[in-house]
Amino acid sequence: MGKDMLVLETPQSIKEHLDREMGPSEWITIDQPMIDKFADATGDHQWIHVDAERAAREMPGGKTIAHGFLTLSLLPRMMGSLYSIKAVGQRINYGSDKVRFTSMVPAGSRVRLRLTPRKAEDVKGGGVRITSEAVIEIEGADRPALVAEVITVAYP
Repeated sequence: MGKDMLVLETPQSIKEHLDREMGPSEWITIDQPMIDKFADATGDHQWIHVDAERAAREMPGGKTIAHGFLTLSLLPRMMGSLYSIKAVGQRINYGSDKVRFTSMVPAGSRVRLRLTPRKAEDVKGGGVRITSEAVIEIEGADRPALVAEVITVAYP
């Protein structure tokens, strides 16, 4: 648990924190071994991701870049470091809307998350569907790597 982590008593408690930015999370380094493992897991071995020699010759900056979906897949890890819910039975990834990969993430880059819960709607079973704005920043870059609307459902 991070020192700045928001600890909520129940899923309903998120309603008291709407439109308040959480974060940033700790930095995560997206290195070439992480990119290669993601390529193996997804079957996406496009050279821009896995061929460091060719990237050195042909890519802006001379490095391979992370898959956009790799960056997106780091959201749960980073979100889990920003807030927790004490009385939660389960937390489900409900999906993402308006996902935009706004900058390339070169191998070796560090990224972090800023998260702003925007909406909290009651669902059957006493749960809450939480819609948040997620912005993944790249260290030293002017533009974020990713901007998305992410949806989770938390049940007591």
